[in-house]
Amino acid sequence: MYGILVPTGGGDNIPLLKKDLLVGRRESCDIVLRFQNVSAHHCKFSVVDGYWFIQDLNSRNGVKVNGERVEVGERRIDPGDQVAIAKHKFKLDYSPMKLGAVGPPPSSVGANVFDKPLLERAGLQTQQDRDKLEKDDEDLKRRLEAAATLKGNGRKDPNRMV
Repeated sequence: MYGILVPTGGGDNIPLLKKDLLVGRRESCDIVLRFQNVSAHHCKFSVVDGYWFIQDLNSRNGVKVNGERVEVGERRIDPGDQVAIAKHKFKLDYSPMKLGAVGPPPSSVGANVFDKPLLERAGLQTQQDRDKLEKDDEDLKRRLEAAATLKGNGRKDPNRMV
């Protein structure tokens, strides 16, 4: 198994059993989504250098990764990213290392490679980790300012009277 699509609104997990998967409403697709708003051949998933990519196959209702529409070419899906096929949302769980990833992740065609930090794209850090680091940085900054105030006898700038 190469990963799992986990429906965010509930339902059965979908195992990703091949490195190239066609998703759509037709029975001939590898992953069949029986919904009116899903095109017959809606999108294609494929593994490239250990990372999953998605390509919209000119579907009527589109494909999104983390809320951003996949317009042209393929878009890399990092571990934990949210994928919307029409209005149906899934979280993609997989390990790039288990799929053979070595080095930095390959870039998406037509996507902004700077939309996420490298550690998060590699599945080594989450948004919650980044939020905690930012909060810790703010706390440290406040403590340093307080220490500077105490050192300056209650004045932040020793050259300026308060």
